[in-house]
Amino acid sequence: MFSKAIVRTPAKSMTKGLSNAELGLPNHEKALNQHAECIKALKECGLDVFVMAEDERYPDSTFVEDVALLTKCCAIITNPGADSRRGETTEIKKVLVDFYRDIEEVKEPGRVDAGDIMMVGLHFYIGLSERTNENGAQQVIDYLEKFSMSGSVVKLERVLHLKNGVAYLERNNLVACDQFVSNEEFQKFNILEIDEDENYAANCIWVNDRVLIPEGYPKARKTIESAGYLVKEIDVSEFQKLDGGLSCLSLRF
Repeated sequence: MFSKAIVRTPAKSMTKGLSNAELGLPNHEKALNQHAECIKALKECGLDVFVMAEDERYPDSTFVEDVALLTKCCAIITNPGADSRRGETTEIKKVLVDFYRDIEEVKEPGRVDAGDIMMVGLHFYIGLSERTNENGAQQVIDYLEKFSMSGSVVKLERVLHLKNGVAYLERNNLVACDQFVSNEEFQKFNILEIDEDENYAANCIWVNDRVLIPEGYPKARKTIESAGYLVKEIDVSEFQKLDGGLSCLSLRF
């Protein structure tokens, strides 16, 4: 169960953020409204939400999930794969010292976006992607093992981050799409397959036995509800324009 979350207000500079989505530029005012709805939903799930102020220096900084991995035993500050995001780690560390005694950091030449890391109990699956390299993944695994946890790597083929294609919903249920449906690493889970035309909805989050999913994906919602979850939809269309998913907008712990 989670009790807290950290989010970061979208900066006006988000219109200059990294994107291959080709969906047009995000609208900052709409993004602020959608971000507020995300915060409201997290609070409805019982979380205390800490809101970091916007930082115009970092257009992608609202995607706070990428800069830290928060576990039950320690926090790990990442070293983001995109050079334009590396300065974000300084600010998140200042926040995490109020919540964690043990804070580790990924160092060069390791690169890690925590959007590539999925927690399943005390084990963490780490996607090797354009943003996360083998050195960075191994550093994370070494830190996890230091605190009696474990990690393993998953090679990605067609997604930016691991969590673009999979989401663990507890109870041995794994939302999956595309290459992850047949991945050997995930066959021990009950796969909740997301249809190809609704792949974006695979980036959803479990929060205290509720599941938050992007708005507008009825087949995905039905699939998740059929597994016994209470589902809430949230419009995150402005963040989708920056290749961002629902999980990217918060750190839950």
